[in-house]
Amino acid sequence: MEAESPIRRESRSQSSPRRPLARTPKQLDEDPTLFESVGGPGGMVLRAQPGPGAGRHRPSGAGAGFTDDTAELVPLTEEASVDATVRSRARQIAARLSVPKPRVEGAARRGSGRFASVPYHGGSDDIDLDPTIEMLAERPVPEDEDIIVRERVQAPRSVVLAVDVSGSMKGERVRTAAATVGALAGELEQDALAVIAFWSDAALLLRLGDPVRPMELLDAMLRIPARGLTNIAFPLQLAAVQLAGVPERNARVLLLSDCVHNAGPDPRPFAARLPRLDVLLDTSGEKDIELGRDLARIGRGGFRAVRNHLDVAPALGELFRT
Repeated sequence: MEAESPIRRESRSQSSPRRPLARTPKQLDEDPTLFESVGGPGGMVLRAQPGPGAGRHRPSGAGAGFTDDTAELVPLTEEASVDATVRSRARQIAARLSVPKPRVEGAARRGSGRFASVPYHGGSDDIDLDPTIEMLAERPVPEDEDIIVRERVQAPRSVVLAVDVSGSMKGERVRTAAATVGALAGELEQDALAVIAFWSDAALLLRLGDPVRPMELLDAMLRIPARGLTNIAFPLQLAAVQLAGVPERNARVLLLSDCVHNAGPDPRPFAARLPRLDVLLDTSGEKDIELGRDLARIGRGGFRAVRNHLDVAPALGELFRT
């Protein structure tokens, strides 16, 4: 069956009426700013990304604006005990986390997809004779892996984690979100991963395909103070940029948030442009469950609500099994 194009998906989504948002979001006078984490002599900093025609005043449209401002990541000098607490929480989540992992052979995953010749590992019995004969000619006493078989393989997943660090996600909620990212990053180490922390602006903590260091990601998130309003549309725009060129069947976005969207444009049209959007919603405080459900439905993904870090692992397992 032919894959549905992004334009067709967006048109279909816009043709159906949407309910008004539960809150009237603040209209931003300035474009949101994208920061990127970089190392420096004084430690890690958030640096605004420059762009052509950059300006702080908002032009027409919903595009991202850029400045040359630099902002430091705030070190957790006064809350050193929090670091140990969140690391322990991340380990607890990771111990219970079960994300399906198809068997990996190099850069490919066995399962659905195109046929390829791969070493035998107890799966297919469809022997690829020519390369097998060549292999056996060099090895009089062959191992199982010297038998070459034909199996279907698929590319690794490309996953963008969009994590809410706005003022409404402060305290225990942002610690749970950070621990979730640390645990999930370790679980997805064989996949291409990007991590975006967002508030009214956003920080790109990991570009898609860069090496994944789970504890460094966790620490970087904790050094961003919970602040500002919540603009969910902006990280969804950024996620689409990260996934540009990735086959839709291998791409997904996971939003970790309370979905209290109170700044910027309606995020639902941006959800419709993604290949898949899953929503993990924190219900321990203020939240907008209806918007969370809307985003997941429009993004053709799953929705799970969690009350604390103990609910995270089973919820993520369910989302990644679909």
